[in-house]
Amino acid sequence: MFNYYFGLALRSLRRNPVLTLLMVVTIGVGIGASMTTLTVFRAMDADPLPHKSRQLFVPQIDNWGPSEHNAESADKLEDQLSYIDAVALMRAHAAPHQMASYATLFALTPANSDLMPFKAEGRATFTDFFSMFDVPFQYGGPWGSAEDESHTPVVVINQELNRKLFGGANSVGRSINLDDHDYRIIGVLAAWNPMPRFYDLTNENFAKTAQVFLPFTVAIERQMGSWGNTNCTNRNDGGWQGLLDSNCVWIQFWVELPTPKAVNDYRVWLNNYATEQQRNGRFNWPAHTKLRDLRDWLSYEHVVSDETRILVLVSFSFLLVCILNAMGLMLAKFMGRAADIGVRRALGASRSAILAQCLIEAGVVGLAGGLLGVVLTVLGLWALRGVLSEQILELTNLDPAGVGIALLLAIAATIVAGLYPTWRAAHVQPAWQLKAQ
Repeated sequence: MFNYYFGLALRSLRRNPVLTLLMVVTIGVGIGASMTTLTVFRAMDADPLPHKSRQLFVPQIDNWGPSEHNAESADKLEDQLSYIDAVALMRAHAAPHQMASYATLFALTPANSDLMPFKAEGRATFTDFFSMFDVPFQYGGPWGSAEDESHTPVVVINQELNRKLFGGANSVGRSINLDDHDYRIIGVLAAWNPMPRFYDLTNENFAKTAQVFLPFTVAIERQMGSWGNTNCTNRNDGGWQGLLDSNCVWIQFWVELPTPKAVNDYRVWLNNYATEQQRNGRFNWPAHTKLRDLRDWLSYEHVVSDETRILVLVSFSFLLVCILNAMGLMLAKFMGRAADIGVRRALGASRSAILAQCLIEAGVVGLAGGLLGVVLTVLGLWALRGVLSEQILELTNLDPAGVGIALLLAIAATIVAGLYPTWRAAHVQPAWQLKAQ
C-alpha cells in the first residue's frame, strides 16, 4: 500500500507545482537556517574526550579572598592556580595522575639556514599530560617522570613543526634551538588538535595546540614567562622569583580521578589543603575550593557563549514559523482537493486511507525540503567563513550525522505540520461534496 500511496502523492504534487514548490522552499529555508546554527553549536559544544571526560577534573582554590574576588566567576573562584599551589598539589600526589602546565613562547632558530628564525608556541607541562589526554604520537613518545625531576632539556614537537623543520621525517634524537638553548627531541605528535582546547581556556577556546612541549621544571628553571593570562591582586615587583612567591594565578592544573571514591577523596583533600593554608596564615578567609570535571569545566568557562545559544533558539523559532506557513499551504492544497477526497470516500475509501495518503504526501514534501535544507546548510556554513575562526570551521563540516538530522527533522516537521490539514481532509463529508458537484 505504501507504494500505491506514494505514487498518489507524487501525482498530487505534480498537479500544482507552484504550491508544491512553495511548501518545499518554506521547509528547506527553515531547515537550512536551523541546521546551520545547530552545526556550529554542535562543533563548539563537542566533548573533546567523551570516553574519559568524567574522569578529568580541574581543582580550584580561592587565592584572593572576598575582597578581591573574580568578578567574572559566578562562584568567585579563579580558573587558574598560583605557582605555590600548583607545586604543592604536584608534590602531594593526591591523585593517580596530575599535571600543571602553562603556555609560553620561544624564539626558534632552525638548523636549516634556509629557514629564518621564528616564534614557536610552547607548553610547559609534566609527563602525565600526554597519558591523561590520550595524546597520540607519530614518532617516539613522551618523556618520563625522571626527566621531570632531573630538569632534563627534552621536548616533544607537534606534527606541523616536524614537517616544517625536518620534512616530516623521524626527528627523534635530533635537537632544536629554543631561546639559544638546545633541546633534544624525544617525541613527535601525530595529528592532535582538540577543539575546544579544553586543557587551557584562559586565552582562546579554539586555538591550535602548542608546537613544542617541554618539562615544566625546565621552563621554571630557565625562567620562561607565561604567554597566557597572568592575574594578580597585589603582586610586588620582585621579578621572576616574586611571581613564583606570589598569589598570582597563571597555571592550569588537571587531575585524573578514575572512580567516584577517588573524586570524593580528592575533594576532601583539596579542601583540607586550603584550610591548612588558612591556618598557616597565607589565607585569612574560609577555605573555598571546587572540583569540576571536563564537561562541567567547559560549561563553567562558557565555551559556548550565551549569544550562540540564543542564535540556535532564534533559528529554530524561525523553523517553527516556516512549519506554520507550510501548514497553511498544505491546508489550502488538501482542502482544494475536497471534491476528489469526497469521491474517494463515497467509493469506499476509509478515513485511515485518506490519512495515510495525505501524511505520505507531507512526508514527500518534507524529504524534498530536507534535501534543499542540506544544500542551504552547506551554503550557510560556507558563508560563515568570514565570521568564524579557522579552528571552528574545521569542525563545522556537515557530516553524515548532520545530514541525517536535517532529513529526519524536515520529514518530522512536515508531517507534524500536515497533521491538522490531513485531519481536515479525512473528515470531508462525501455527501456534501457529491451534492455540490
